[in-house]
Amino acid sequence: MRTTTRTTRTTRTTRTTRTTRTALAAATALGGGALLALAAPLAAQAHVSVAPTSTAAGASTVLTFSSAHGCEGSPTTAFTVDIPEGVESVAPTLKSGWTVEKVMVDLDEPIDDGHGNTITERVGQVVYTAATPVPDGFRDTLEIQLRLPEDAAGERLEFPVLQECEVGETAWNESPSADGAEPEHPAPAIEVTDAAAEGDGHGHDDAAGSADHAASDTMADAESTAVTSDDDVLARVLGVAGLTVGVVGIVLAVNARRSGKA
Repeated sequence: MRTTTRTTRTTRTTRTTRTTRTALAAATALGGGALLALAAPLAAQAHVSVAPTSTAAGASTVLTFSSAHGCEGSPTTAFTVDIPEGVESVAPTLKSGWTVEKVMVDLDEPIDDGHGNTITERVGQVVYTAATPVPDGFRDTLEIQLRLPEDAAGERLEFPVLQECEVGETAWNESPSADGAEPEHPAPAIEVTDAAAEGDGHGHDDAAGSADHAASDTMADAESTAVTSDDDVLARVLGVAGLTVGVVGIVLAVNARRSGKA
């Protein structure tokens, strides 16, 4: 009888152990799968993005470039933004903690600016250099005011960015593939829409004022969106962690109850 009793207890202990291991493995897989699911939106944020105050052809707009990462963890030291041909009146916004430079390139043919002046060059690049490198995981924004081409309605304008870091650099200059798939290092871009109708406040006299006012609104919206996005990711992580701990707790409680009955 003693042998039978010992055998029975051993069998129950083995089953309990196996059940616990299986449940823990399932819980681990559940948590791991959920964390992998979170990796997609986190990876999608690892870009240099651009937000315009206006996309109307011929309109003055303020482009806000933003980034919240370095080069594989290395702090960011500079951003170089390429300005497409046809874009005029480029005016980078001065920003505390950064130096800014406009790199000029010669035009193929001189043009008249409409005020009796002949233009022989244009802004080809805008270079922002950080006085103190921006650590990986911290968001910063840079603004450039410019005028979109009047004949660019329906076109996609890309603003390739070279991100330089203390160690390495990343060129955000790739276009979407023919099937629409996003490349690994997409160039910041906007879709130019039809020109605004007369009276919509996009004239030469009030363009700068409208752009500056819209820029303030966009900056506030961008910051709000960034905070909301970060909160969403944090909430997901905490939710997954809570779910995993809950599953493990239930399994351990059930097994403890079974062991007590045994």
